[in-house]
This record gives sequence, C-alpha cells and structure tokens, in this order.
Amino acid sequence: NELVPNEYKLLQNYPNPFNPNTSILFDIPKQSHAVLKVYDAVGRETVTLVNESLMPGSYKVDLNAGNLSSGIYFYKLEVRQAGSMTGSFIQTRKMILLK
Repeated sequence: NELVPNEYKLLQNYPNPFNPNTSILFDIPKQSHAVLKVYDAVGRETVTLVNESLMPGSYKVDLNAGNLSSGIYFYKLEVRQAGSMTGSFIQTRKMILLK
C-alpha cells in the first residue's frame, strides 16, 4: 500500500545551489490540478514544469537549467482541488543556480 500524504507540501529543491540539475518534490493529498512554474529574480516565468491533474501522492520533478543564467530563481506550486473553487494551495521557494 502506498502512503497518501495528509497535506499539501512543497519541499526545498535539492541540491541547492545547483548546476545545472535539481529536483523538486511536492505532496498532493487529494486529486488536484497542479501547476509548478519557475520564475527568475524579477518575476518572469522561465519554465512550466507541471500543469496537469494529479492523483494523491508524492511527486518528484527534475529541472535541467542548462539554458538558464546563474542567479536566484523561484519555483511556485499552485494547486486547486478537483471539482472545487476553494481549497487552493500556493507556496513559493527560492533556489540558486551557480554555473
């Protein structure tokens, strides 16, 4: 039996700082639509890593930032429970790309 997380959670990427690969982990306790995006230091969207409906579980997304410049980036997870206009979860974390 797989363990289902009991809360939404966005974990710190690892490794951090990174060059050029890092992993981002997050937990989804209920079927939800999840969007995971990366932004540069001035807030411009650089990449969308996830934009889909997900079943409950723990997820790992790998980012290859070989085409990005060194610097500080932010990744944001936005989740809306399936069939609900409420119950949103939004969290942002910082990561550092060192080349």
